[in-house]
Amino acid sequence: MENGDGEYAQDGSVDLRGNPVLRSKRGGWTACTFIVVYELFERMAYYGIASNLVMYMTRNLHQGIVEASNNVTNWSGTVFLTPLIGAVVADAYLGRYWTFVAGSAIYLMGMILLTLSVTVPALKPLPCDGTACPRATALELGVYFGGLYTIALGHGGTKPNISTIGADQFDDFDPVEKLHKLSFFNWWMFTIFLGILFSTTVLVYLQDNVSWSVGYGIPTLGLLVSIVIFLAGTPLYRHKKPQGSPLTSMGKVVAAAVWKHKVELPVDAKQLHELELEHYTSRKRFRMDATDSMRFLNKAAVKVNPGKDDDDDRESRGLPPWTLCTVTQVEETKQMAKLVPLLLTMFVPCTLFAQAGTLFVKQAATLDRRFGGFQAPPASLGAVVVLAMLICVALYDRVFVPVARRRTRNPRGITLLQRIGAGLLLQVVTMAVTAAIENHRLGFARSHTPDAAGVLPLTIFLLLPQFVLMGASDALLLVGQIEFFYDQAPESMKSLGTALSLTAYGAGNILSSAVLSLVVRVTGKWGTPWVTNNLNASRLDYYYALLAVLAAANLSVYLALSARYRYRAESRETIGIAMDLQGGPAGVHSKPASVT
Repeated sequence: MENGDGEYAQDGSVDLRGNPVLRSKRGGWTACTFIVVYELFERMAYYGIASNLVMYMTRNLHQGIVEASNNVTNWSGTVFLTPLIGAVVADAYLGRYWTFVAGSAIYLMGMILLTLSVTVPALKPLPCDGTACPRATALELGVYFGGLYTIALGHGGTKPNISTIGADQFDDFDPVEKLHKLSFFNWWMFTIFLGILFSTTVLVYLQDNVSWSVGYGIPTLGLLVSIVIFLAGTPLYRHKKPQGSPLTSMGKVVAAAVWKHKVELPVDAKQLHELELEHYTSRKRFRMDATDSMRFLNKAAVKVNPGKDDDDDRESRGLPPWTLCTVTQVEETKQMAKLVPLLLTMFVPCTLFAQAGTLFVKQAATLDRRFGGFQAPPASLGAVVVLAMLICVALYDRVFVPVARRRTRNPRGITLLQRIGAGLLLQVVTMAVTAAIENHRLGFARSHTPDAAGVLPLTIFLLLPQFVLMGASDALLLVGQIEFFYDQAPESMKSLGTALSLTAYGAGNILSSAVLSLVVRVTGKWGTPWVTNNLNASRLDYYYALLAVLAAANLSVYLALSARYRYRAESRETIGIAMDLQGGPAGVHSKPASVT
């Protein structure tokens, strides 16, 4: 469809008033610029708090290592579980834009409350008096953790929607724009890593060497700036209308199939209930064909008496109105159900990544961090993870993908599941190397006396390999995971798909707390727990070795599941790319191809 100003977006995109939008006026990389810049400042704000959180809790709230680590991972888990709520609200009620705006307001209130808790004298815990460290009062803990969990609630409204809003700026019905979307997630993550890099260098230094008020005040201001930038781009955004609660639709399919469990499935799948193609094309949606997987759910689309009108049929058999679902509704439910087993295999990798913000940081605090007259904060090694991610993402997108694309004819170079699998394998190597490094550190601690602060005369560079490997593995795993769950979610459930990928991080952080607590409890019955407040007298190397074994077992399960996974039907109607001799796109056309 065209007018004098250009072609309308073909994917059903509208403006905030519900009017169709011109592709030349809205969306594309121009609109994404505002969204990506928002994410840069927002990630700076979030990781300005998260990166050094374990150090604040141990030094200022006077908590033990295990207690502080579990508090950090419990909060991080909540941060990544609340997006499920935001996804449902966005898809069913407010839409992605307004859910995001509401979440941002809550997020900002949490940041302000947190900044006040480290600034107002009456809300700050008393410092240690020699060896006596008074516990924080109920008021001090209440305000601080109140701010943290207010941030978690606001994060639920922003996180599942901002990346989806960004992806919505590209029209899946336009081959060129769909090609651009293939690189969007890589550069999206690249921007996130830049924000994290600033947090893990500049902000953690200010927190350790200037004041926590300044270290928290800057990310709070950064979040405010990011919200203003996002709102400034509103006239350029494309929007998708809410299409109803995906959870309600899936629940209806399951309930209808159970209700009609005694009904026989027809031999010909064409006898199942489905709406005319025009119903979907007019709404810019995909219609899905019936499949044989999870055949029991197909009963939700069975017409009990196909010779009659659907309403008369239900009435004649005394069936409730909701018992007849379309084939597309059934297949969408199947697609989300197919993602659940793979989602479960993402919990352990996210547990491993949680160590970088907790125990890795406490390890760094036991080593010599001096560089001439400058002493680096323990959390600053998080910058190494980010730098490794930045370099690996850029190399992956600019070097590996073009080379692999020539061989596989896949626009992504390799499939998303292959990319995730490579990241999982590298994580196993990472934890094995980490265990070996910690074993060496402990051996050094037994033969050398640490100073009064428990710091050994051993350079912090000892930990570089584990931080670099963790960053490299996440460059493969993190980007692939987010893109996979977005891509494989049905068109009407994109926010929910994004929320699922974030849920893995929530569950992984909570699993980290559970595993650490269990290990400390069990090993404590045998003698000294593997993890104590004195890491120089702990057996953290055993704990890391246990995580390596857990990661290897999880990888085996993932490989078995991914080998059986079949990509959703409409994701195969994608972009074919003819490559010239230099490996660049010589032409773009639509053809069936499995590229995910």
